[in-house]
Amino acid sequence: MAGLRVLELYSGIGGMHYALKESCIPAQVVAAVDVNTVANEVYKYNFPHTQLLAKTIEGITLEEFDRLSFDMILMSPPCQPFTRIGLQGDMTDPRTSSFLYILDILPRDLLIRTIENCGFQYQEFLLSPTSLGIPNSRLRYFLVAKRQSQPLSFQAPGQVLMKFPKMESDHPQQYSVDAKQKTEEKEIQPSVCSGSNKLRPGKDTILFKLETAEEIDRKRQQDSDLSVQMLKDFLEDDIDTNQYFLPPKSLLRYALLLDIVSPTCRRSTCFTKGYGSYVEGTGSVLQTAEDVQIENIYKSLPSLSQEGKITMLSMLKLRYFTPREIANLLGFPPEFGFPENITVKQRYRLLGNSLNVHVVAKLIKALCE
Repeated sequence: MAGLRVLELYSGIGGMHYALKESCIPAQVVAAVDVNTVANEVYKYNFPHTQLLAKTIEGITLEEFDRLSFDMILMSPPCQPFTRIGLQGDMTDPRTSSFLYILDILPRDLLIRTIENCGFQYQEFLLSPTSLGIPNSRLRYFLVAKRQSQPLSFQAPGQVLMKFPKMESDHPQQYSVDAKQKTEEKEIQPSVCSGSNKLRPGKDTILFKLETAEEIDRKRQQDSDLSVQMLKDFLEDDIDTNQYFLPPKSLLRYALLLDIVSPTCRRSTCFTKGYGSYVEGTGSVLQTAEDVQIENIYKSLPSLSQEGKITMLSMLKLRYFTPREIANLLGFPPEFGFPENITVKQRYRLLGNSLNVHVVAKLIKALCE
């Protein structure tokens, strides 16, 4: 088949572009569009031969779009106007203006009704990378649509699917940083993953952090799922971790709120753009100290002074995941990189606004097959 001509809107750091490459669908990105100058610098660094339009989408006319002569649009509009952590301004949030403009000039009114009127078959999804064996919860809404008269092979009218469509080309696959075959563990190794190394169900569950028994049970179940890889498969080797350790003030202030994982865990929470700058709700932190019982550390805290608490918490050697490790969890390939002038804080922000490459690649492949 002839290669598809693809337009990438809200191109960011190129997550959609990498997903398109991973899908192995014959295609060419004819143009990428984004107004974020730092993101554009990273995009150009990784895709130097792709036409990059550094302008607002509202500033592109319908005639300019037509000249690109594209067959497919890939886009991930800003989510902040709609998220729980955001202000929830919805369509009143100025960041939605570009998306509303796209809906208007295609021409579109309300997304679902309009794609139906335009003759598109479509399917909505709610998917997380954990469905692909990746130890990172990042539940996202996806919509795929194709202009044709017959329904998509996996189409379920009126339903938002929570699973990937099955394809003929499907085969068991795990995603990790290195390509070496890894033997699957037969037993779950003791770790901090469930909040305690010796958790007992029911009333005996020890709640030493600000989490419910239900949350601890959920974490335990996640870490018992052998279909999901351990975090250690996504971690960097031989790095200077000093710059990533949580500072004493953060340890003291957020000790009871931290989502702490170890390399043998099979889960991590969604990393947001505030990771590394803020602690609460921005992503998991990694315990790098081995043979230190987290339960014992936390049980000792109430009786200690501030200095004593810091000393005890420091024994866990808690650090942030590095930008490269987050990129690994998001499915960015080893060749993806940042220009040297992009700061660690900027890297966290860009990754927090990105998407999971593997998830999108699988949806693109399903749509095109």
